[in-house]
Amino acid sequence: MNGRTKATAMTNQQLAHVTFYISGDTLEPAFWSAYFGVKPDFAIIKGQPFVTPSGRPSRFPGRVGLWRVGSRTTVRSDSLEPHLRYLIEHLGLPRADFPQLLKDRNANMRFFCYWDNEHGDRVPDVPADVRAMVESMGGTVEIDEYR
Repeated sequence: MNGRTKATAMTNQQLAHVTFYISGDTLEPAFWSAYFGVKPDFAIIKGQPFVTPSGRPSRFPGRVGLWRVGSRTTVRSDSLEPHLRYLIEHLGLPRADFPQLLKDRNANMRFFCYWDNEHGDRVPDVPADVRAMVESMGGTVEIDEYR
């Protein structure tokens, strides 16, 4: 079953996906949407009310600005690499001016990887070239493993 349990296969839940985040106190989602030419899956302006990913109004204003794009609905794979490579291509990374823009706008960037490892028998596959490229732009690759 391609490493999936029967329950996972029945619900068609992926065992991996990746989300690209830019965050910061003064983040302007419209700037990053124009810069990448991509509409975010989710965005927050610090201090403003927002609609949560579940479609409900937030109970509190945003604590930080956030611009987010994910691979979950676009890439069908239980490995991280296809998700990472999709987002890199979709966002046109690397970009020479990107590290300085992050610095000038006091923003942070990360690739947040969801990794389902219920049985403890899977090893996350973040290619060295991807990790090096992300770090060279001032970002991080984080893996959130679920067991």
